[in-house]
Amino acid sequence: MNISLDLLKKLRAETDAGVADCRQALEDTNGDFELAKKLLLERGIEKASKKEGKETGQGIIASYVHANGQVGVLVELRCETDFVARTSEFKHLAQELALQVTATHPKDVRELLKSHYIRDERLTVEALMKNAIAKLGENITVGTFSRISLT
Repeated sequence: MNISLDLLKKLRAETDAGVADCRQALEDTNGDFELAKKLLLERGIEKASKKEGKETGQGIIASYVHANGQVGVLVELRCETDFVARTSEFKHLAQELALQVTATHPKDVRELLKSHYIRDERLTVEALMKNAIAKLGENITVGTFSRISLT
């Protein structure tokens, strides 16, 4: 099947999946964009489940202080290698999680993972993490977080 470059670019932009994965999903769904998005999500979750349980000995600590200066957050995001910890995608995920903790005030990591992602209510934070695991190819876990508020 001949997949248009525009459709391929659109799917890649919306899913952050690799070009080859996007092309394969579009071919497997005969060019059905919405079906391809769902297929990529399913495949990402499948890839992530294979990484589950691998030791996450590296990572970063991300911080966020809300503009009003009344709330601050530290998040420990862990991965398998320092190579992944230095990538912009991993750092962006850590920042998003810090923002998520600021906005939702979860009591623990389990509650954080079950919460709806503030930028896309259709996703949970756990699904967001699984997408990152599929993209980066390593297990990623939230070690701990701390939220400090003056109010």
